[in-house]
Amino acid sequence: MEAIVSFLEEVVTYTAQIGIRLIELAGIMVLMITAVQGIIGYFKKDPHIRLKLAQGIALALEFKLGGEVLRTVLARDWNELAILGAIIGLRAALTVLLHWEIKNEEQYVEGAVHEIKKR
Repeated sequence: MEAIVSFLEEVVTYTAQIGIRLIELAGIMVLMITAVQGIIGYFKKDPHIRLKLAQGIALALEFKLGGEVLRTVLARDWNELAILGAIIGLRAALTVLLHWEIKNEEQYVEGAVHEIKKR
């Protein structure tokens, strides 16, 4: 019975490690693609570039946050869990701030478009 439990624990550990790496890789790819699009948009003088950048960064951050949540499965002691909790808290706060910034930027863009249409 102990052999089965040990085997299942190893399966969970390896599955979680692979999942963490894949999720974090997705976040890195989203951030890199967003950065390239931001550079291109800057040179094309895209007026919505700030909004697109903020949305891309928020999505990348949410992927990274998902990886940290999955990492809690592998935490072995309270110190690791406390560190992960702090990281998750910081990333969650950044995500909230980014979404607030996106909302404000969308309102600004809507107002600018409405003002242009009035003319």
